[in-house]
Amino acid sequence: MNWKQLISNKRFGLESFHEIRKEDRTEFQRDYDRLIFSAPFRRLQNKTQVFPLPGSIFVHNRLTHSLEVSCVGRSLGSEVSTALLKRHPELSDTHISEIGAIVSAACLAHDMGNPPFGHSGEKAIGAYFSEGRGLKLKGLMKPAEWEDLIHFEGNANAFRLLTHQFRGRRPGGFVMTYTTLASIVKYPFSAQLAGKKQKFGFFQTEEEDFRRIADELGMIRLSKNGEPIRYVRHPLVYLVEAADDICYQMMDIEDAHKLKILTTQETKDLYSRFFSEKRLEHIENICKMVTDTNEQIAYLRTSAIGVLIRSCAKAFVENEEAILNGTFEGSLIKHMDQHVLDAYENCSKTAFAKIYCAKDVLDIELAGYQVITTLVDLFIEAVRYPDKAYSKLLINRMSKQYDVQAPSLYEKVLAVLDYISGMTDVYALDLYRKINGNSLPAV
Repeated sequence: MNWKQLISNKRFGLESFHEIRKEDRTEFQRDYDRLIFSAPFRRLQNKTQVFPLPGSIFVHNRLTHSLEVSCVGRSLGSEVSTALLKRHPELSDTHISEIGAIVSAACLAHDMGNPPFGHSGEKAIGAYFSEGRGLKLKGLMKPAEWEDLIHFEGNANAFRLLTHQFRGRRPGGFVMTYTTLASIVKYPFSAQLAGKKQKFGFFQTEEEDFRRIADELGMIRLSKNGEPIRYVRHPLVYLVEAADDICYQMMDIEDAHKLKILTTQETKDLYSRFFSEKRLEHIENICKMVTDTNEQIAYLRTSAIGVLIRSCAKAFVENEEAILNGTFEGSLIKHMDQHVLDAYENCSKTAFAKIYCAKDVLDIELAGYQVITTLVDLFIEAVRYPDKAYSKLLINRMSKQYDVQAPSLYEKVLAVLDYISGMTDVYALDLYRKINGNSLPAV
């Protein structure tokens, strides 16, 4: 793969339309702004990240997480583009200097396809088809379509949200640039290749769209004709993934401290492992000037993120050739300097041992399973049998942009999943209560 082809400001859905704009923003900055002002992005403010949405103590939701990932992604991309331009001065007339803006925009979009209630929402949808009441639909769909449903994936749903032409909307979805779209697809293959990790990059309905984008950008195709399609990742996906990994790990530790799941000393010890003795001495001297414990933790977290950014950017530049050849294995995190990787993995072990199994986290997953499963079941029955009186009530509850009268059952089911995955936690819970007769509109 080559950088000149990989970074393109061509817009998906506007390939045959050339528009001359008199403004200072680049096309990639327009991608960022378009996402920030979109309704699906705003709805992330009411979607669970890890912990239940805040009461008296504020913890991260999907919106604040996405904004922070975007900031880290911009820093990663800027460091990488500066290093690449020094190494390849012949690329000075390309868009390579815009890597920071591209990665920042892709980071904003990376979670937009996630359903309510965090990752438990994804699991609930997949489980409904693989082991729940949805199993009865298996014989009514093509094998590839069924794989999409049992492996339901927020990343694939984000690509669909950004590219799909919903009813009443313009062709091309968000009309993003090819490179920004390619940069969010962490798993550039179909659900038929999802494997044990249950991950894939696009639904059958968007397979041809992804193929067009990948071929335009010169991404290496690994599959042969007749096989489920599989490509090498776009290089900038590694930066988006690293920004996400850095943020959720570092911010979950800080949130756990605020919720008293981790003690102050435990939290300081976790962050302190990222620094050399000399650097740690300087950081501790700064902390002595601050009396507020939460501010001390925030400073340690900020400094740790800085270390991770530099180490991941270094890993990317050092492995540029392997990344472009499609031979790079694993994530950038796994290729960081050893002492940084050791500190990161120590945080990860602590998170799995003490944070992700915390009672409040498990409670939101349990509630999410029940709410999501019930809504999926009821609305799928409604679109299958639309002439029933109760079905008509449920369908009238849905926005007209969702094509519940699509020609195939698979597309009808995807319309239901579009509707439910776009809900906020509060909206989904409120609808669940109303459907079950536990809540009525105020009179």
